[in-house]
Amino acid sequence: MTDTTADARIPLTVLGAGAMGTALVRAWLAAGHPVTVWNRTPARAEALAAQGATVAGSAAEAVSASRLVIACLLDDASVGAALDGADLTGRDLVNLTTGTPAEGRARAVWATERGARFLGGGIMAVPPMIGSPESGGHVLYSGSADLFEEHRETLAVPAGTRFVGTDPGFAALHDVALLSAMYGMFAGMAHAFALIGPEDVDPRDFAPLLVSWLGAMSGSAHQAAEHLASGDYGKGVVSNLAMQVAGSATLLRTAEEQQVSTELLTPYLALMERRLAEGHGEEDTTGVVELLNLRRAATDRP
Repeated sequence: MTDTTADARIPLTVLGAGAMGTALVRAWLAAGHPVTVWNRTPARAEALAAQGATVAGSAAEAVSASRLVIACLLDDASVGAALDGADLTGRDLVNLTTGTPAEGRARAVWATERGARFLGGGIMAVPPMIGSPESGGHVLYSGSADLFEEHRETLAVPAGTRFVGTDPGFAALHDVALLSAMYGMFAGMAHAFALIGPEDVDPRDFAPLLVSWLGAMSGSAHQAAEHLASGDYGKGVVSNLAMQVAGSATLLRTAEEQQVSTELLTPYLALMERRLAEGHGEEDTTGVVELLNLRRAATDRP
């Protein structure tokens, strides 16, 4: 049965009733989809029965109930353990469990060998964002393009969808890349709040300035992408690397004056200094990617 109209409400199975799994189940139930759910700790799954879910006694039983099977478990090992012994023949397995690109690729091979189509997913949302289109939450998918197209409308019920390629590891790769950028931003915010902490500055007054500035600077990702795609890191540069390295001394002196550790800043500043020492002062800072890419660096060695 294909999900081709807005009225299609295909049955599906969800393995995992943690915070995210529960949010997913509730969203599909609210949209009218029959949902079978299984969880290693039965009490969590039973809580969904009152909302209309069918609770399976085992993962194998849950898999047998629906063609479309969604896994949202602790880790990749949990997926393998839960599905051990389940008949996946003819099933469409969508793995929304957080993992690495290599795990996604290996799990796709594993699923295919067992007769299933496979789609990896990376959830770019927290549970309260699920089922709320205005929240901006979305899920990245990669793997079987046919599976994605067939179930696109069903998959779009909990959150927006974006297909990022047929490589089953790409969803995890995009997920972790975006999360890594997020943690870099969190690190910068932590340092900024630490700097103003000793002073008579209300962090609630400072926060809007911080949000506005970070928002304005985030647009530089587009220029960085152009530089990386072309290999020309000097095109359209406004504030070059030499200027930024020279200015970074002020950041370090200010941290010293405010008695704030520089441990969140110095790794990036050290990369900038290395890139400058290699003669790239007229470029922007995008070239530090070359220093981070260990695989590329290995191929460049004589």
